[in-house]
Amino acid sequence: VQLQAFGGGLVQAGGSLRLSCAASGRTFTRYAMGWFRQAPGKEREFVAAISWSGGFAKYADSVKGRFTISRDNAKNTVYLQMNSLKPEDTGVYYCAAGLGTPEHLSRSQYDYWGQGTQVTVSS
Repeated sequence: VQLQAFGGGLVQAGGSLRLSCAASGRTFTRYAMGWFRQAPGKEREFVAAISWSGGFAKYADSVKGRFTISRDNAKNTVYLQMNSLKPEDTGVYYCAAGLGTPEHLSRSQYDYWGQGTQVTVSS
């Protein structure tokens, strides 16, 4: 599975962005999909994940109620809708694919990673 994330940009605090992650390969529907982010000087952290069917989603506490993860298996694409953005949401956002259920997948268990897209939220 090859992943390509896009949709990042510069936005003011309180604004919105939608990230997309396009996957290649016929086995996309086998994988749980996750979004992670990495701020300068910090470790990559979990943001959100969704099951292969789209029926289950998991969020980091810091983004609950503001971000929504979704997927369209017909288009081999996963999305991250980000609303009410804060400066602390700034970072490079990566999508990832892993076999298993998102509630049990740790960062190291994701097998495939996209190249990342920069999100900058100005105050």
